Amino acid sequence: MVKELVGQVTQEECNEIKALFERRNGLNELAKILTADNVELYEKLVKDVGETAVKFQNWWDRMSEKYQWKSSENGNWEIDFETLEIYLVTE
Repeated sequence: MVKELVGQVTQEECNEIKALFERRNGLNELAKILTADNVELYEKLVKDVGETAVKFQNWWDRMSEKYQWKSSENGNWEIDFETLEIYLVTE
């Protein structure tokens, strides 16, 4: 695995993706314990997971376009929430 520094974001941009990251993780944890028995809650969770995933991907698309980060077909970007740095991680 290779990790290459490709850019940096502002604190505000970092806060935005961090909130989405934490929300996605929380929803994923909730999905592990929630059964489909409670149909209404289950449907809400599924909808929320989908909406959060779209917002998460949109953030990466928006930022990569704005900052013109290097990309790779077999790689993905990662953010260091403390340094605000963006890394391209490839296998």
